[in-house]
Order: sequence, then C-alpha cells, then structure tokens
Amino acid sequence: MSISPTHLNTFSSAKRPAVRLGSDRVDCVAAREQGETIRRAPRQARRSVPCPVVTMDLDRLMTRLNPLVAYVLRSPLHPLLDRALLMLRVTGRRTGRQYWIPVGYQREGDTITVLVSKAPRKQWWRNYRDPGPADVVLHGRTLHAWAHVVPTESAAFQEAIERTFRRVPGLGRQFGIRYDRRTGLTPAQCRTVAANAVVVSIDLQDVSY
Repeated sequence: MSISPTHLNTFSSAKRPAVRLGSDRVDCVAAREQGETIRRAPRQARRSVPCPVVTMDLDRLMTRLNPLVAYVLRSPLHPLLDRALLMLRVTGRRTGRQYWIPVGYQREGDTITVLVSKAPRKQWWRNYRDPGPADVVLHGRTLHAWAHVVPTESAAFQEAIERTFRRVPGLGRQFGIRYDRRTGLTPAQCRTVAANAVVVSIDLQDVSY
C-alpha cells in the first residue's frame, strides 16, 4: 500500500499533541524542538488602571520661582511682570528683620490689595495684623507704604476677594472652588476662601502717579 504525501501530512498531524503554553519560555522551546503544535493561551483582559489626577499647586510653584521673579522685577525687564506682581519689603514685627518678597496685587488709586492664598502656611502677612510699614517696588520705583490685614468678616474683605476672582477666575482652583463670573462667589465659597486666605491692604504714601 502506497502512502501519498497527503496521507503523511494527515498522519503526522494526528500524532502531534497540542501544547498549551503558559508563561514559561522553556515550555515553548521544548515544544518547538519536538515539533508539537503550539497553541497560545488566551490573553487576560487588560485591567483599566485609573490615572491619578495631578493637581498643580500654583502657590508652591510660585514660591520656588520667587528668586527669578524678584530678579526680573528689580531689573530693566520689570515691565514683563509688574502689571500683576510687585516686590514687597516686610519688616518683622518681633525681630525687626527686613526681607523682600514678590506678591500678586491689584491697585485702585493709592491702595494696593494683596490676596494671600494658602495663608495658614505663610508667615509674612502676620506682621500686618497691626498696621505697619511695608515699602514696595512698583513699576521699577521704590515707594513707601503702610499695610494692614483686612478683617475676614468685613465688607472690604468680601469686595477684595470678589474683585480678585473676577480678574483671575482660575485662582479658584487654589481654594478648591469653581468661580463663575456670572454668579460671583456663593456664601459657601466665601467661607471656603475666608478659611484659607488673607487680604492685605497697602496704602501708598507720597505717590505722584
């Protein structure tokens, strides 16, 4: 009886036991050497791993950039930043030590308003719980001023934070709120801001412009 090539292929295939591979690479190599048919195990369904949301703490970022910002505000390049930032010289109430820091501000006439975000973890504004001297470098000029903390329960505080959020709505993220210019701050949002912010009012003296 003659056996055709077709019969040989059929016969050979019938003799080859199927091998289901696991994760061991040795099994795969051995199976190939023995000429066995290889069947790969079905892939496990990929689990969806939630991507954590990374929230940038703008306040901490700005603190790290303070030396660079201070350099620019004191240099001929100050017009790049001085529409929103100024240098403030703080005098320690107890130590008398003086130091400069850059702060964001709003100006109306001779009054400058500074909204201090993340206030509980900062110290400088505490020197102005009682009115005290606070010179500023504004538009490249050094000006003498007098500063004080605005009481959080006052109408002036409410007006200051509302004005600041209208100007910079994205600032709400620093307080965990979403500010809407159309409706303004809600009572609940005001309480949240008041618990985490301080408003410092700075009165410029002898200003000719």
